[in-house]
Formats: sequence, structure tokens, C-alpha cells
Amino acid sequence: MSAFQALLRPRSVAVVGASADATKTGGRPVGYLLRHGFAGDVWPVNPRATEIAGLPCYKDVASLPGAPDVGIVLVGPERAEAAVRDLAARGCQAAIVLAGGYGETGEAGAEKQSALKRAAGSMRLLGPNTIGVVNLTDRIVLSASGALEFENLPPGGLSVVSQSGGILGALLSRGAAAGIGFAKLIATGNEGDIEVAEVLDALVDDPATTAIALYLEGLRNPERFRAAARRAAAAGKPVVAFKVGRSEAGALAAISHTGAMAGADRMYDAFFASLGVIRAERFSDLLEVPAALAQGRRAAGFRVAVLTSTGGAGALVADAVGLSGGSLPAPDAAVRGKLAALLGEAPVGNPVDVTLAGVRPDLFRGAIRTLLDSDGYDSLVVVVGSSALAQPELVADAMLEARGDSQKPVIAYVSPHAPHIAAGLNARGVPASTTPEGIAAILAALARPAFQPATSSSETVPPGLPTGKLNEAESKALFAHFGIPATREASAVTPAAAQQAAQGLGPRLVVKLLARDLAHKSDIGGVVLNVTPDRVAEVGTALLAKLPGAEGLLVQEQISGGIEMILGMVRDPHLGSAVLLGAGGTAAEVFGDTQLRMLPLSREDAEGMVRGLKVARVLAGFRGAPPGDVPALVDAVLAFSRMGEALGERLLEAEINPLFVLPEGQGVRAADGLAVLG
Repeated sequence: MSAFQALLRPRSVAVVGASADATKTGGRPVGYLLRHGFAGDVWPVNPRATEIAGLPCYKDVASLPGAPDVGIVLVGPERAEAAVRDLAARGCQAAIVLAGGYGETGEAGAEKQSALKRAAGSMRLLGPNTIGVVNLTDRIVLSASGALEFENLPPGGLSVVSQSGGILGALLSRGAAAGIGFAKLIATGNEGDIEVAEVLDALVDDPATTAIALYLEGLRNPERFRAAARRAAAAGKPVVAFKVGRSEAGALAAISHTGAMAGADRMYDAFFASLGVIRAERFSDLLEVPAALAQGRRAAGFRVAVLTSTGGAGALVADAVGLSGGSLPAPDAAVRGKLAALLGEAPVGNPVDVTLAGVRPDLFRGAIRTLLDSDGYDSLVVVVGSSALAQPELVADAMLEARGDSQKPVIAYVSPHAPHIAAGLNARGVPASTTPEGIAAILAALARPAFQPATSSSETVPPGLPTGKLNEAESKALFAHFGIPATREASAVTPAAAQQAAQGLGPRLVVKLLARDLAHKSDIGGVVLNVTPDRVAEVGTALLAKLPGAEGLLVQEQISGGIEMILGMVRDPHLGSAVLLGAGGTAAEVFGDTQLRMLPLSREDAEGMVRGLKVARVLAGFRGAPPGDVPALVDAVLAFSRMGEALGERLLEAEINPLFVLPEGQGVRAADGLAVLG
């Protein structure tokens, strides 16, 4: 078997630094291996003990009866390097180093971490600063986590990868308390060798894993993560990620509005979305959402039926679902008739409230079947009220029996404080949550369409491109090469030449300074609107006086009747390039009405960006105004995507602000723009 497979399914484990005191961290791994049913060889190593937990104890690694598949290193950082070197020399395939004090502490710690990796040689290394591996599928626990004190840790389809050992323990204990079963849990710690993308990739091939949860602090290898996430999507194994750092993420260093609005954390949003990875908004979603996905049921859409015996709880669920983009259609005539036969009267809406009819298992079963059989609903939420406290199994039995062969998801909202009811439902395959927000998050994830990655384009790059900051005329020429038309315009070096060039551009003109180092011309009054052709030289002279080093002037037609948008691209050196679309003009950063997507983009991606904007209502035609040319706007977004792919790492930033969206059938026009090429 490979070294990584040996880490997940070892036949022999050496525990270096094992303690005879089971209450200490060094005493836990041996006890946990035995308690949770490890069937292989366990070899404690401690020069001061002859026996630990009834097992022979060895004075050093060299004295072991054979080469262990895995070594758990429990000694501190001052002795861990020697232990790792000894394990590698003995032929061990992988070592787990629990000690901290390495890369997380600064430069000196980072050097110790590098030395640890050198000591490992070809042996694989998990950690340092990790809590280890828990394989519940095969009852193999290579960890000192106190969460393993739970006697009953049921196996399941959810696997977890965490860059924090403490969080892995928290998820394991929370899951056990909530009735959620796990397949594998792996803490990568400082990732001195094995990192999260490699573990994710391995879990795609694990037959016991049906969904994967990730707790992330950052990504050391985005390209490898991208490849692993795509494999997971292709294999039908959903990935849910919770990444910390939202509140502290600063804007990318950028000269454009796009860079300022794209902030580092929003780039992670776009990065995950481009791979079909669901980003958990709340820490509790990191368990509830993938646990529900691990059950394998999916919803065809986001039309939800809510069955409740308590009006208030039903309203809470309805509100949360609506805020998450779902709908609660009222029952149609056929459904109302069937429910009336059960309840004694026809329900008037959705949620379907059975309070007055009394909560009886037969009634619940009939109502559940009726709502699941309806073509008007994609999923069903059953509110478990206080009446279930006395006999919780009756509610669970009714839900499971009534669900029958239906493949539609049935979710339980447990309204009273009754964790045991939620745990019992989860354990029996009915996803349950104790918060309405949790219910909405689960339903939204179950209703997501199957992920379809966008395909790359094959555009060519125009010859002779300069490097550095392009001026506005050069930038718009670049955009035009990829299919985004600019306003009619002309550039000139002198005011007199500008006036001559302005002839034929229209009765109302815009005159601007042309300077590659001036990103925001309006900041110094470098743009004048409503200029008549006869005043171009006069206005140009005044503008050049404000910036003597300017390259010249740009005169362009003044657009009226268009909707101002911003279209930009920014490159994160770590994650890649993304396109930003939003409401434009001078207030682009103020309102922040934007959508962000990583390259490459499909037409569906670009259309989704437009639909996701608040200004979409204006683009559709608001209060009698003509609708904008949305197809042309979508084409412009796709043109930016093709440009980004063609130029690759050379394109550091690009922006059109404003991009005027003209009335239907009239296209779009780039009225201002900048580009920065490496």
C-alpha cells in the first residue's frame, strides 16, 4: 500500500513517547487504539516503561519487532526531530507529529519545521501541530483528541479535513452528540508535508466517503486543491468548506476600483464557487450541511413544503427559507383535497399547520406522503414540536415510514430544546437541525444543481502589447480586440489637435486627460462633460495645466440613456484571476453591488452574475424605462473572461468604469478603462 494509504489504514502503529498514565496526552493514543477496536499491532515506545496497557513497551524505535506502518510522535519539539529520523530509518511509512512550536510560531519555528521534514526523508509526515487521524470506517484512531472519550462513535459517510486539531476534535464531539456518523477525520496541522489538497484528493477515492467537510485557515497549494475539488465534483462527492478570516481579510493591493472591491476573502468565495465547493456561512453549517448531503438525496429545486404542528416554528422556517432564495408554494387543489380528508379541513397555505387536527402518527404519515407525492414540491420540512418530547420515536418512525421510496429530501426542524430528538433523527438518516437558519442552509445545499465546470477558451493575444499601466486609449483598444466596443473617440497631444479630432464625434463631448499613471482622473478634475466641439481646445488647455506630465487628451462622444456598470478583472497571485461585475459610475465602491467569478466563465456564469445584482431590476426596465441590452452585457463579461485567459498572469488588473449598457438591441460601450500588464 502507498504511504498515504498506510496512514489511513495501518496494520501496525508505533507510539513514540507513550505514557502509562492514561489521563495524560501521551497515554491516550494507546488506550484509544485499544478501546475503539484497532485489530493491528500497537507498539508503545518509552525507555522508562516495560509495559503499557498490557502491551510490551520498547525502549526505542530501533528495538521494535518490525517497521511500523505509522508512528505517532508524542514527544516535544526538542525530541521530535530525532524520533522522526529514527522512524524513517526503521522503514516507517508515515509519522504523525502532535507537538507544536513550529511554523505557527515564527521564523525560528519554521526552520525547525523544515528540519523535521528533512529528518523524515522519504517518509510521509502529518503535522506537526496536528491531533492526528480518526478512521471510524475501519475503527482506527491515531489521535490524542479528548473527543475520542465518546464510547459510541458511529461510522457514516461524512469525512472531515481540518487545518486545526482542536476544531477537528470539536467537530467529532459535536457530530457524535448530534447523531452524525463519520468516515474519516484528518487534521493536517502545519502541513509540513501532507496538506489539505492531498487529503481531499485521497478522500475522493475513499468508498466510505460520500461528502467532505473542510475547515480551512488558508490554502498552500491552490492548484492542487483545484484539481482535487474538480475530481470530487466529478465523482459526485459534495465538498463544504468553512474558511476563517472573513472579518480580517483586507482588500487586494490594487489601483482600480475592482481591486478594492474584490477583497481577499471575496476571492475565496469566487474560488470555491468556481469549483462547486459550498462555502459554509456559519460554523454549525459545517456539520449539518455536509451530513445531510452525505445521505445522498438531492432536491430538483428549491420549492419547499413545511408541515408543522406549531404555527410559530413553521413561520420561522418559512422566513429562513425565503431569505435563502427558496419558495413555499401554496398547495394546489389536489393536495388541498387530500389534506382536507386527513385534517378535516383544507389547509389555506404553506406551511401546512396540523395543530387543530391533533398530532397523531397516522395523520403525520398521511400528510407527509401527500406532500411528497405532489409535483409542486421538491423537498419537505417537518417541524418536530414539543408534543414529540414524550415519544420522540413515534415522530421519527412516522417520517421514515411515510418517506418510503420517495427520493425527495425530508428534513426535520426540532423546535423545542431537545438535542436527543435531533440526534435520534440524524442517526436514522433524517437530517435534523435545531435552528431555522440551519434548515435553510441544508435545503439550499440540497437544491444546488449539479456542478458543471466552465470550459476554457482559445483566444489569441494582440501583438506588441506594452507592459505596465496602459493609458485609457491603449486599455480600450485591448478590450476592443476581445470584442468590447468603446465610445467613438480620438486622442491628441495638443489642445488644437484635440479640437480638430473632435469633429464628427457628436454635439456633446467628454474631454479627458490621457495619462497612464492617473488611474482615477476625476480625483483631480481630469474629466469635463458636456463640452461642445468648439470648446475642446479651451477645455483641453485647462486640463493639461493640471497635469503638465500628461501624454495628451482624449475626446469622446458623450453617452446618454445608458445604464452605468463596472466590469473589472483582478488577479490574486495565490488564487488566480476573477471577473467582477457591478453597478458602476463614481459610486461603485460606495454601494458595493457586485458579483465576482473566477476564470473561466461559462455563459450561465455570466448570466448568473447579472441576475445576482440589485441593479438587475434596472437592467430589466424599471418604472417605464427601457430595458438594457442584457445579452450584450453578458457578451462583454465573457469577453473579459476570454481576455483574462489569453493573457494569463500578464494581466494583473483591468477595468471598464463606466460600461454603458444601452437600450435593448443597441449593445454596450466602454466609456473609460484601464489595464495593467506584467
